Amino acid sequence: MDNLEDVPSVDLMTELLRRMKCSSKPDKRLILVGPPGSGKGTQSPMIKDEYCLCHLATGDMLRAAVAAKTPLGVKAKEAMDKGELVSDDLVVGIIDDALKKPSCHKGFILDGFPRTTVQAQKLDEMLEKRGTKIDKVLNFAIDDAILEERITGRWIHPSSGRSYHTKFAPPKVAGVDDVTGEPLIQRKDDTAAVLKSRLEAFHKQTEPVIDYYNKKGIVANLPAEKSPQEVTAEVKKVLS
Repeated sequence: MDNLEDVPSVDLMTELLRRMKCSSKPDKRLILVGPPGSGKGTQSPMIKDEYCLCHLATGDMLRAAVAAKTPLGVKAKEAMDKGELVSDDLVVGIIDDALKKPSCHKGFILDGFPRTTVQAQKLDEMLEKRGTKIDKVLNFAIDDAILEERITGRWIHPSSGRSYHTKFAPPKVAGVDDVTGEPLIQRKDDTAAVLKSRLEAFHKQTEPVIDYYNKKGIVANLPAEKSPQEVTAEVKKVLS
């Protein structure tokens, strides 16, 4: 951890002000579900900032745990080195560890997990031990045909993760990032053929998860085909 004496005053003040603003916000534990291109990536930074939540992307967390050689990270690396899938218990354990961080004090957004009903059950069991539960599952519902138009027009700025779209959110100058002026790239899996197989897998895998949470009455279906601003307004309405 950085020595606080070495942290610039403006950063300290910014973080203090953020924490003061956040102290009055209600706790929220959210899961974002939606096919690739449904707008989760656009909405999650807004939700994170608006409600002072931490964003938990399980893939990134696994890589970080492995790099930091945490006890769970060491176990995860053993599985990966053998070419095995990392067990659900390990992933849930890594989420449990992450929830101890101050940035997760007001709650979290889970993205990309759970992908199966077994994972959903294990997540619920872990949260129950902490005396909490999932408050809302935001389901970014959208027609596959609309997605195809969306995804095949996507361009990314690799180092920052900023995303653009040739039709819906074009950069100021075609092909370059607004902030840095660096070139944008198109991801290999943003082609129509790859998208089709990803969508088939997504529907097959996640429909049972949505059913699981539907039975608990906590799923909010968002009209994800609408503009980002309209979806943001819907999200705020659902979470207010």
